[in-house]
Amino acid sequence: MREHLAALRSVGADARPIRRATELDAIDGIVLPGGESTTMIKLAREFGLLEPLRAHLATGLPAFGSCAGMILLADRLDGGPVGSGLTETLGGVDITVRRNAFGRQVDSFEEDVDIAGIPGDPFHAIFIRAPWVHSVGPRATVLATLRTGRGAGHAVAVRQGRLLATSFHPEMTGDTRLHSLFLGMITNDGTG
Repeated sequence: MREHLAALRSVGADARPIRRATELDAIDGIVLPGGESTTMIKLAREFGLLEPLRAHLATGLPAFGSCAGMILLADRLDGGPVGSGLTETLGGVDITVRRNAFGRQVDSFEEDVDIAGIPGDPFHAIFIRAPWVHSVGPRATVLATLRTGRGAGHAVAVRQGRLLATSFHPEMTGDTRLHSLFLGMITNDGTG
């Protein structure tokens, strides 16, 4: 999470961690970072954040989910582990996501991807036990698709209104273009 905070601060955002539901009323957007999505849902429920966060997202709170954050923003899951306990998400993005689609930690990789709306060179993406988008509904827009290797043809970055989600970890690259896009989505009323 600290990498996301640093990236957001470097592009001008007043970024801080959120730990309580009452803090949600004072923010203009939220980043849902990578991690273990099953644990994140469980902890959000235990700390009373799950339903308030879901409600804020439903009423338009901008969100940027990376890796596990993409899983949390997905409306549907595909191929989740049996007995994992992850039968729900926060939702908001009209996609079906497959958890750990690229394999285990040892299958992590890096690849350059072209992202619609991000000018300049391809984005160097870092995939760690990453999901991929199995299917995209009509309300979501694909921003990037893998061209080669395992997962070729699958979407790895999507947007729906003020919600942005990536399969990869942009916070680990030093490239803040996606964080700038997200900040623009907040400051330009979703059009950035």
